[in-house]
Amino acid sequence: MASGWFWRRKSTRKLVVDGTEIEKLVEDKEAFSSYVEHKFEELDRDHDGKLSVRELQPVVADIGAALGLPAVGSSPDSDHIYTEVLSEFTHGKQEKVSKSEFKEVLSDILLGVAAGLKRDPIVILRIDGADLREFVESPRFETEAVAIFSGVESSGSTLRTCLTAGLGQITVENGMPPASDAWVSSNVVEPALQSFSIDVLEMAASQEAFLDHFKKLLCEIIQRLQKRPVIVAHSENTFDGSGIRRLLANKFELGKLFDEAWKDLPKDRHHKVSTEFLRIALDKMAASSDLPPFGAVSQVDDVVNEASKMVNADEGKLVNEEEFQQLMKEILGCIMLQLEGNPIFVSSNSVVHETLNSPSTLLPPSMAIPQVG
Repeated sequence: MASGWFWRRKSTRKLVVDGTEIEKLVEDKEAFSSYVEHKFEELDRDHDGKLSVRELQPVVADIGAALGLPAVGSSPDSDHIYTEVLSEFTHGKQEKVSKSEFKEVLSDILLGVAAGLKRDPIVILRIDGADLREFVESPRFETEAVAIFSGVESSGSTLRTCLTAGLGQITVENGMPPASDAWVSSNVVEPALQSFSIDVLEMAASQEAFLDHFKKLLCEIIQRLQKRPVIVAHSENTFDGSGIRRLLANKFELGKLFDEAWKDLPKDRHHKVSTEFLRIALDKMAASSDLPPFGAVSQVDDVVNEASKMVNADEGKLVNEEEFQQLMKEILGCIMLQLEGNPIFVSSNSVVHETLNSPSTLLPPSMAIPQVG
């Protein structure tokens, strides 16, 4: 599972995906040029020296996967981001992309992904039962198990119901992979539960029975994890508006981002843009303002929607460049104030179902971003 390109080893059971090796590749001009040359020839199926929209689709799909987006066509909220990425290559109007244009855009996108991973690294955990055994054998286990039972037990609950609910309370930090994951449920949890008889599982749950069988269940899970460890991608982030505050204070960077966003937005014959496209512009600035792509975090999406309403940005009116910049400042300011008042903490644990050497049309095999479910 280890990779010299993309992973930095921290311990025998924990790795950190932080974008360092992506950054090194792009900044090594000779290595990156060689990589682009090879990738361009691979994508240029008709060998005409340019990439068509169709030939670019695999790259766009892989970039979406790198950003953690669902597949194209599976979520209306994220599909527009794929369109935006494609537009980055074609500048919204070209039918073909030259090698130099492909290299320039790919460099910007990869550096953006690397910057995002450097800011919010993904910790890859190899859960092999060792930490879970340590938890089960620790003095605190019984106290925590009693608290878990008190939280999951209801009148007349069966032991199976309480055991299953109890597993959901054991975290990755204690060495338990996410029990709610379909793969973990069918390959780890259910086989472990089957070690008990039906009569035992259907009996009325008592605290004493729960404590006894919960420990036995975790020991069964430990044995299965020892034979077949589970790889989990853990990430966490706090959106508190600080990134937006830094951006608004940097007039040079803010102006540059506004110029880039405005350049790629569709305009009418009077060179005006509909405010319905402001969300696309905001997505372009997400990485620089420490915001997730729209559709990635529902709580942040709610804040963005509320900010848009507050400045009447959803009315679909036409604005010129100066008005566009003013509206964007107002939206960013509203988002910042809301997040400063009520920061949003997001933590996720996802089972990695693909190995690192899975085929990738964007990155070298040794640099491929793991696909998580």
